[in-house]
Amino acid sequence: MSALSWPDLASLPGLPAGFDTAQLFALAAAMGWASGLRLYAVVFLTGLAGWAGWVALPPGLQVLQHPVLLVGSGAMLAAEFLADKIPGVDSLWDAVHTFIRIPAGAALAAGVFGGDAGSWALLAALLGGTLAATAHTAKATTRAAVNTSPEPFSNLGLSLAGDAAVPAMLWLAFEHPAWFFVALAVALVAALALTALLFRFLRALWRRFVPARTAPA
Repeated sequence: MSALSWPDLASLPGLPAGFDTAQLFALAAAMGWASGLRLYAVVFLTGLAGWAGWVALPPGLQVLQHPVLLVGSGAMLAAEFLADKIPGVDSLWDAVHTFIRIPAGAALAAGVFGGDAGSWALLAALLGGTLAATAHTAKATTRAAVNTSPEPFSNLGLSLAGDAAVPAMLWLAFEHPAWFFVALAVALVAALALTALLFRFLRALWRRFVPARTAPA
């Protein structure tokens, strides 16, 4: 059996019509990665784009454009936007959402291919969950490290950068999949490097802090 070329995969049974393979995988990767940063922004912005007719969503994601879900995700987006700007509260929010962002990123990525795509949806779920975990870990570690500084500006700057990165990456996935994969590769390398560096920093800080707290008076 001859190997299928990359463009031919989009015509296989079960895959959404109207999208080529690069777009499908770019969108699945974007949904997963961005969910690790701003889950509710992903849900709201994707649903809003479909509801307004700016983009045609794959069938598995069209539930996001339902008005009730738009209202709910918009409210959670506002809550997340505010929580992410307050030092300490942002880390608490991240801790709670460790158990939400990763499975949600996997589910949204799988939704790109729809329930009829079988192994493609499973592959997308694995991809989305992994990317969500990577982005979430990098975000949580970075914000925890930044919160050790008394000045609020670095925290605010990082939060605003995350607010801008999510719609930018979703737009690239829809409009320019090739450039999206370049941006994703850069983001992943930066995330892994930051996570390793800042984890060592936080561990060293903790080791200095614990003896100071437990030392006898």
